[in-house]
Amino acid sequence: MEEPHPKLRFINYFVAVFAENITHFHDFFKQPSDTAIFAGGAFFGAILAGTLADRFGRKRTIQVGAAIAAVGCAIQAGAINSRMLIAGRFIAGLAIGELSMIVPPSACPRPLDWLDPTDDWLWFVANWVGYGCQYLDSNAQWQLPLALQVVPAVVLLGGMFYLPFSPRWLVSQGRADGAMAVLKRLHGVTEETLYIRAEYDKMVAHIEYEQSVASSSFKNLFNTRPAMHRTLCGVLVQVCGQWSGVNVASYFGPSIYASLGYSGNTILLISGISGVWNVTTNWVFITFIIDRLGRRKPLICGALAMAIFLAIEAGIGSMFGGGKQGVGSSAGVAGIAFIFLFNAAFAFSYGPVSWVYQSEVFPMNTRAMGTSLSTASNWAMNVMISQISPIGLNRLGWRFFLVFVATNLVNAAIAFLLFKETKGLTLEQIDELFGMEEPGAVHALDCSAETKAAVDHKDSV
Repeated sequence: MEEPHPKLRFINYFVAVFAENITHFHDFFKQPSDTAIFAGGAFFGAILAGTLADRFGRKRTIQVGAAIAAVGCAIQAGAINSRMLIAGRFIAGLAIGELSMIVPPSACPRPLDWLDPTDDWLWFVANWVGYGCQYLDSNAQWQLPLALQVVPAVVLLGGMFYLPFSPRWLVSQGRADGAMAVLKRLHGVTEETLYIRAEYDKMVAHIEYEQSVASSSFKNLFNTRPAMHRTLCGVLVQVCGQWSGVNVASYFGPSIYASLGYSGNTILLISGISGVWNVTTNWVFITFIIDRLGRRKPLICGALAMAIFLAIEAGIGSMFGGGKQGVGSSAGVAGIAFIFLFNAAFAFSYGPVSWVYQSEVFPMNTRAMGTSLSTASNWAMNVMISQISPIGLNRLGWRFFLVFVATNLVNAAIAFLLFKETKGLTLEQIDELFGMEEPGAVHALDCSAETKAAVDHKDSV
């Protein structure tokens, strides 16, 4: 499912856990429905993240984000009214927006590929926490799941103390000795070697070049035709991912399952199984497929597949308009199946590809601003969709899916006409691909998405 990445799925955690049969939550807060408040906080967090990282380094920025997340989630767990709950969600949103900009892409080597879809692992846990907590007959039914959100935030905050600052950031701050010490630590040696010296010298040259071309003006994202093309690619890949309809399926999954004739703990059971499915499909795509198919093909084919599955889902939903179908009917089972297929199509396309493509498409001199703008665009669309979806589902019912059939067809057209294939290309080759030759550009090795992510991570953590 989409969210960046952390990305820590706090908002999906929230909606996954609090289905209709978490009755104490709904009785206590009188059905709070402002889903967009979290995404609104995330929008502002994403905007601020780049500036914080440049000034304080990604290590400290991640720690700040983790601390803010812990505070926001603690406020939610201890909320005594809906205003306090909403404030906690906004604060947590600030943190997750910041982390969604700072943390991706993953830098896991091949033996640790299973860690890439960690956000889905946590969503999987959230679904089953919700399933188990429904049996508690007190406010702990909702307080325990919300309090558990604090745990990964505290682990992240504490764990970052054991990780070094990026040697690249230390060099940029004039702390050469510290950078060399970190490089030796990362290579597991105590003495400087020729390889470490060469790596250090290359890092210094890279930073000097970046500083000579880096820009702090957003106008450089749009001041030439190639620059505008690259910016549109970075922003639109995130916008299209949101307009795939994936967050309607995730945020309002319990309501959709109810419309198909299911109720009670069956809804939470379906959500739990969905979590397993999402983890599996993300892992398969990231591990075996993304570096075989590239970026453009999955985006085009995934959008078309999602349009088809949603069209079928709309047809199935129309059967329930007159209440003709019962729980467990073949139509209801088929409806669940096509939601799962839709989620798989997203996991095989915009889910992971949008974040990889965003990290590849910008040149070095505008990468920080470009990725910040793209991530903020993701969250801005998230706010919009979370606002209109309850209205659309209530007024249009199954017809609301047809909106996303249309947007997915548009997404496929955008990917076909606008996006360029960046898999395995050096930075210089990507510049040439977009017609933007960067004088003195630093050359990168041909590499897979995982290797390129690792290089980006080492360059920017």
